[in-house]
Amino acid sequence: MTKEEKQELRKAFEDIPGTRVFTPERSRMGYHLNIFCMTLNKEEGRQAFRENERAYLDRFPMTEEQKQAVLNREWLKLLDLGGNIYYVWKIAACDRKTMQYIGGKMSGITEEEFKEMMLSGGRSIIGNRSKTSDY
Repeated sequence: MTKEEKQELRKAFEDIPGTRVFTPERSRMGYHLNIFCMTLNKEEGRQAFRENERAYLDRFPMTEEQKQAVLNREWLKLLDLGGNIYYVWKIAACDRKTMQYIGGKMSGITEEEFKEMMLSGGRSIIGNRSKTSDY
């Protein structure tokens, strides 16, 4: 695949509503954010983060925007800033939140509404295939 073809493919992924593809660019942008998230795998990391979130975040060379997104629990923004959902989830787990809670927050609905939507087969594809097209 040529460089141009790869760019076109990435552009097509960006057209899917609500989708944030973890591209190499996002990976590089979020490297330190994801390293921070990985430290929450260990109890000492979770404890230090819970004791003083800002001080713990300052141990990592993340951007101020990334740190604020963590502090404010701006889940979608964390993904936009290079967070990988599997790593960002560790923040939610540290907060003792469910995946359904985070899914609801990311979808602009309650945890219960998100659960119901998933049990009913998920979000309708109608109107959710493209940002630039009506189908």
